[in-house]
Parts: sequence; structure tokens; C-alpha cells
Amino acid sequence: MLYLDLSMGAAGDMLAAALLGLLPDPAGFVEKLNGLGLPGVQFTLEKSVKCGIAGLHLAVAVHGQAEGHPHDHHHDHPHDHPGGSLAAIGHLVKDRLTLPEAVARDVLAVYGALAQAESQVHGVPVEEIHFHEVGTMDAVADVTAVCLLMHTLAPGEVYASPVHVGSGRVRCAHGILPVPAPATVLLLEGIPTYGGEIQGELCTPTGAALLRHFVGGFGSQPCMAVQAVSYGMGSKDFPAANCVRAILGPAVRTGNRVLSLSCNLDDMTPEEIGFAQEQLWQAGALEVYTTAVGMKKNRPGVLLTCLCRPEDGPALTQAMFRHTTTLGIRQAELRRVTLPRRQETAETPWGPVAVKVAGENAKAEYEDLARIARQTGLPLRQVRRDGGLP
Repeated sequence: MLYLDLSMGAAGDMLAAALLGLLPDPAGFVEKLNGLGLPGVQFTLEKSVKCGIAGLHLAVAVHGQAEGHPHDHHHDHPHDHPGGSLAAIGHLVKDRLTLPEAVARDVLAVYGALAQAESQVHGVPVEEIHFHEVGTMDAVADVTAVCLLMHTLAPGEVYASPVHVGSGRVRCAHGILPVPAPATVLLLEGIPTYGGEIQGELCTPTGAALLRHFVGGFGSQPCMAVQAVSYGMGSKDFPAANCVRAILGPAVRTGNRVLSLSCNLDDMTPEEIGFAQEQLWQAGALEVYTTAVGMKKNRPGVLLTCLCRPEDGPALTQAMFRHTTTLGIRQAELRRVTLPRRQETAETPWGPVAVKVAGENAKAEYEDLARIARQTGLPLRQVRRDGGLP
């Protein structure tokens, strides 16, 4: 499991540096990056200290020129680059770079999300987008580095804290824009974010697109056994340490504690609520159920409740926000008492059937019963009775 602390936002270079620090040989991986074939790009790994914390900074130079502009408020914005269209980037990634196929797909998916956001902001078709803010070689380098690092680390599950986006104004190719930039706002749709007193663009469009692509859930750090921790530093200094912290380690199951997530709904159809329940099950819920409730203005409504392991809370919270219309989710940690369980196998005229046994209780697995009923055309109750099943 990988957990990203985004209390100072996210930019491509900071994410890449944070992930690099989790590797046993960061310098060797940077040599690998320099051998990918990115035209005119040179990666340099630098040590950096922010607020007394030691970390890494990944510097990118294009034809000898360091990334960033003098007017940047916080994270570096790319240089304008001729041919910075989605098609040109696709040609570069697929035909000129020596990347694993899965990594190339990730890079193009990130840029596809960026193109959609820029298209919506500027009101032009995706095909006509030229990435003033994100399409230059230094940004391509950052995205490629993060995608290759994720592929190398293969953390399985990726979670992150809510995203600190900063405040104030930022200068870009189109003029002075509010923070977060319009494309960043679109890319962070549905993701928990917050501002604050720090003046500057703490989350860039590139960082937002990478988070949307790789992070499965946002919230507090899940229960995990920390194996490695790393700090990816930004270039500017603030009162708070300007870094992304990356924590790597296996998830830890937390015994008999469960998390209850619930929300009230009065503007969804039964079909939509049923689909939301299905998505929660697929995201790892232990239990999902609905309760009829009365809501304000005497409206009949539905209370949707999901029980899950505490470490699965961020992913289930994100799924509930994504698939329902709720504006808020209540969370409560509960203790539960469970009987020891074991699974046995019962032989039937139609083959083996799994039986779950807990204490004095035993019950045949529904899926096995349903499979036999479909194959034989018998009622479910008859399969249970004739098979001598509990």
C-alpha cells in the first residue's frame, strides 16, 4: 500500500521525487529515466532540506534550461512547446520512448484527462488543445517519471490525504488566474480539497491529473505497517515543509473494529441507489444496506449505510461520493463481536457445495446453491432440501 500526504499539494516533480525516495537505488533509477529517449531532457536528483526535513528534489532541464518561469508562485509551470498537442504527445510516447506498454498507457491516460480539462476550460475541441501549461517536455518528463515509478513500485493500493490547493493568484500563459487554476479544479472534481493561508499554487494541473489517475481513495492514513517513507521536495520555501510525503508498507487488518459510512438520500432513483450499492460491494464493503427514513420537509428518503474495514475507509468514502448525490458522509468506528468461522465442503448429487460454519450455525453458500439451481432448473429450496444442506 502507498499513502501520499498532500498537505502541501502536489506537482509532478514533487510526486516523482517522493516515489524515487522509496526505491533502494534512486540514483540508478534516474539514470534509467535519462535513457528513455525524451528529446533534450536531463533529469538530475538533488538533496533538499525543508524546515529541517531532508528529502529529494527531481530537477528537469530541457536543452540545458531548467524548468519553471521567474513568475511562478510555487510549483514550476512548463515552457510553451511547439507541437504540444495530444496527438504529438501520443506519437512521442508510443513511437519514440522505450517504455513498458502499461506505463505508456498510463502516460497517455493522464494526458487524456489533462486534454479534457483544458478543452472544457477553453471551450475548444480536444484535438485543438495545445498544452501551454502541461504539454511541454518538462511536464512530459514529470508525468513519465511518475508513471514509470508507480509501475516499478507496484504498490497495489494507493491512498492520499485531502489535497491542499493553496490560495491567491498564479501567472500562466493566458494571464493571471485564481488558485487553484481552472483546469486543476476540473481534474480534482469529486476529490476532497481545501485552501488555506499559504499564497501560491500548491497543486498543479499535472499533479491533479496524476492523483486522479493513480489514487484510489482520499482520507486519513489507513492502518499500515510502514516499511519506507520519503519526502519529495518542491523548489520554493514556505513556513510549512514544501513536500509530498510518500509512505509505503502493507495494509494491517485491525481486528474487530469496523467503520460505518452513512448518508441520507432523497433525490436518487431506486436503480441509481442499487447501482451505488453494487459499486460499494465491488470496492470492498463488508456490508451495504438501505433503511427507509423521513427527512426534512417531510420527504421520504433512504439511509444508505456501508460497513467496511477501517483501512478501506478512504476508498469506500470516495466510491460513495462518486456514485451517490450526497454532499456529506457520516463516519463512525464500531466494535463488533464475531464468532470464529470455518468453511467445510458438503457432497451433493450435483457435486461439492461450500458450507460456512460459525459456532452452532451452518449455512450452505448461496452462490453454490444458485449455480446448481440454474443448471438443473430446480427451485433453490429443493436444491437445499434434496442435497441435505443447511
